[in-house]
Amino acid sequence: MSKTRWQRIGLAIVFGWFFLGGIAHFAWPEIFASIIPPALPLKTPAVLITGAFELLGAIGILLPRYRRAAGIGLVVLAICVTPANVYMWWHAEHFAPIPSWLLLLRLPLQVLLIACIIWTTQPVGSRRGRSS
Repeated sequence: MSKTRWQRIGLAIVFGWFFLGGIAHFAWPEIFASIIPPALPLKTPAVLITGAFELLGAIGILLPRYRRAAGIGLVVLAICVTPANVYMWWHAEHFAPIPSWLLLLRLPLQVLLIACIIWTTQPVGSRRGRSS
């Protein structure tokens, strides 16, 4: 069995999100460092490390052999960066060019992104509750 058309579209979206995001971490590290909550140390290394993991995850989901592991890694990464998204929303005044409603919208979109990662990277035919 192969992935459905919608799953392939979802996989392409996840790939694009993390591949472009990973590149952006290296192109504009100071922007990403600015959204890390002040209490967290080593902002620039954190940005570069998360950027590298985004790129590895994006490439990994394209390789069927590594897709599931890469998907799990991307879910963990998405959860780990959620505090930065919450920080941006709570301190929207520091990010004036971005409307606060858009920063708030990012939070449920993060949940949808995680759901999409899980849905598109699970092995085909591995639905829970299926009997053999």
